[in-house]
Amino acid sequence: MNKINLLDIPKEELAHIIKPSFRAKQIYQWIYKKYADSFFEMTNLPKNLLQELDEKYTFKPLNIVKIETSLDGSKKYLFALQDGNTVESVLLPMKQEESSEDGKLIHQARYTICISSQVGCKIGCAFCLTGKDGFRRNLSAGEITSQVLMIKKDNNIAENRRVNIVYMGMGEPLDNLDNVSKAVKIFSDEDGLCISSRRQTISTSGLSTQIQKLGEMDLGVLLAISLHAVDDVLRQKLMPINKAYNIESIINAVKAFPIDARKRVMFEYLVMKDVNDDIKSAKKLVKLLHGIKSKVNLIYFNPHEGSEFLRPSEKDVIAFQQYLTDHGVLCTIRQSKGLDISAACGQLKDREEKR
Repeated sequence: MNKINLLDIPKEELAHIIKPSFRAKQIYQWIYKKYADSFFEMTNLPKNLLQELDEKYTFKPLNIVKIETSLDGSKKYLFALQDGNTVESVLLPMKQEESSEDGKLIHQARYTICISSQVGCKIGCAFCLTGKDGFRRNLSAGEITSQVLMIKKDNNIAENRRVNIVYMGMGEPLDNLDNVSKAVKIFSDEDGLCISSRRQTISTSGLSTQIQKLGEMDLGVLLAISLHAVDDVLRQKLMPINKAYNIESIINAVKAFPIDARKRVMFEYLVMKDVNDDIKSAKKLVKLLHGIKSKVNLIYFNPHEGSEFLRPSEKDVIAFQQYLTDHGVLCTIRQSKGLDISAACGQLKDREEKR
């Protein structure tokens, strides 16, 4: 009998299934806060309930297949699902722990975890390795949340240490909106990982109708748009999805999206040599984002085997950033991490499957 993935079930639903209802809170705390390995570690639950849980449920839908560790501390994880499919996630150290000379903690380490939402992807972007293998299936909410749970546990990140989550791994999150939105709520449960929705960023290739639906849910998440081009002609070459959701429809959806007054909409711009790295493109981008409380994140393209695109020069990326900054657009350059390992999303999965 296939066991039910307990991580798919929000605490409120679990409270209607497990009686008495307060047991749901206890189970959640054992899994998400105490990092239990089995139901039988849950010592404050009666033995008959533990037996029932063990027979019907599992809370380990993923297994770690491989970990690659970069010199910069980044870790790329390849997870195997119960059906044999694999997905990738990445742990990104954002700030190292720092202590004073007398050993007093000045600030704790900060992490971002990049997670996948699908096995493969339907979008088929020209520069992306994930889509080359096509789409296989959506991940369940529990398969999404398990990525963060397992990475926190594997790195001994204390349960009360919050991390930032970015849905920027394999797949298009808004193409799996039901499970992604469910995962957002499970992540933020106070008896679970307690990761506020304000620490969760959903990145999309620009499914404008789904952006609208996400906005109507008003989950409090941050929004990131994978733009990568400033006109429909180039964007359609890079991202075929632009035929259905052109730049104008995306901008209109973004303008209607509810954003915390202290936050901005992120526009991700993957910079590729001699494709979209010129000042003419920077000028068009400034015009395009006029009136939007935005932030542009410039990303160096990470070359992978078989790719027709090249990494841009540092000089051109800095010049692009400077133009945006000089014209009132907040702009950062994402520091490339994991260049000495399988940096591009889908690279580790692709290499392992070819063995």
